[in-house]
Amino acid sequence: MSRVTEARDRGPFLLYGLGVTNRAVATALIERSFDVVLADDGRDESADDFASVLGLECQHPSAADIERLLGSVGALLPTPGLPDAHPAMTVAASLGTAVLSEFDLAGEWDDRPIAAITGTNGKTTVTMLVTQMLTASGIDAVPAGNTEVPLIEAIKQPGAAVFVVEASSFRLAHSGHFAPRVATWLNFAADHLDVHRDLATYRDAKARIFADQDPDDVAVVNLDDQTVATATVRARRVTYSLQAPADYHVDDHGVLRRGDGSAICERDELPRSLPHDVSNVLAAAATAEPLGATSSGVTAAAVTTRPLRHRVERLGESHGVVWIDDSKATTPHAVQAAAAGFRRVVLIAGGRNKGLDLSTLGRLPSVVAVVGIGEAADEVVSGAGDRPTAIAVDMGAAVRAARRLAVAGDVVLLSPGCASFDWYPNYAARGDDFASAVRTELGGLLRP
Repeated sequence: MSRVTEARDRGPFLLYGLGVTNRAVATALIERSFDVVLADDGRDESADDFASVLGLECQHPSAADIERLLGSVGALLPTPGLPDAHPAMTVAASLGTAVLSEFDLAGEWDDRPIAAITGTNGKTTVTMLVTQMLTASGIDAVPAGNTEVPLIEAIKQPGAAVFVVEASSFRLAHSGHFAPRVATWLNFAADHLDVHRDLATYRDAKARIFADQDPDDVAVVNLDDQTVATATVRARRVTYSLQAPADYHVDDHGVLRRGDGSAICERDELPRSLPHDVSNVLAAAATAEPLGATSSGVTAAAVTTRPLRHRVERLGESHGVVWIDDSKATTPHAVQAAAAGFRRVVLIAGGRNKGLDLSTLGRLPSVVAVVGIGEAADEVVSGAGDRPTAIAVDMGAAVRAARRLAVAGDVVLLSPGCASFDWYPNYAARGDDFASAVRTELGGLLRP
């Protein structure tokens, strides 16, 4: 008997937190005649309105009420990102209540193949690349998971042949059983310590992507990341690397190749060829080909798929200084990857810290000056040593400070290493404000 069926036999499903994913989960459960209880910490009218449409009430329990609720349900389905220390999670653990995710439900109700991608950085880009590689090969691939479309919603599409799932640590940690046909772990670095109990818990959540696979499945492993390279794998292991011998690699002439020697493309053919761009293409090829992607489809997607916005996005150049928006970089690891692609960087960093060490940002080898922004501005500039620094009260001031600090040959890089929620609703709004401030400061001096 599956975990989902066992939980259903014990009682209704408690959905705690009514974001995009749990709203899709609630709808799917009710469509299948499951009993559902809805709860949310906030007093968001939209959550109450959503519950009303389903003919239910959204409860807003106190800590004491949570124990009563969990004592009467068969399973808890927490919203992705519900902290490990939240009373719903700690009470569920003490009572032995099953904790499930949308991945458990989708696996119960649909058996079409899944490619799942996780990692501290690069998940969205590789998910996009894999989808494009499969599509270019004539395979109807649908991206889902930690995207605009939860997996539980995506499985309603009858024509989909493969689901390409961006698997966040939040979803993986809450999954009882998740066995993708191809599982890809890109990298690991400190992140989300405001949600996970500690770094080991976060690592264990990421490692869940391999845990339930069978020997006939495929595990794609990045040999350039020590944590990933040494992870326990039960499936067939496929490797990629920029440096070590691997199934997917780059040769001495800059050609991306498979282990059999066949070429994917030349590095210079990629729309952008920073080290992490090349690594992402290798990871995507290693993920897509076991699911039927053709060599021509992989190559076509690799050389035509443009990088997503706010990910080392070039805004323009003025007087020899290049301005780049990397607002999506919300961890020090992501900042390091971006800064490594340039010789001299004036770094704009800061925001809302997620419990990470930000003092390393000012000491990155290519960083020549640092501008701190947001709540964590002081933390960012504290590690800059004798490098010039400034603290800005808003994005316009940050751009003006960076302009003063930069000289011809420099790159001004907005790569915050933090969440955006102190000043902005999301990283995209932060990146858009940066671009607007750059245009305002430089006007007609900015060239593509």
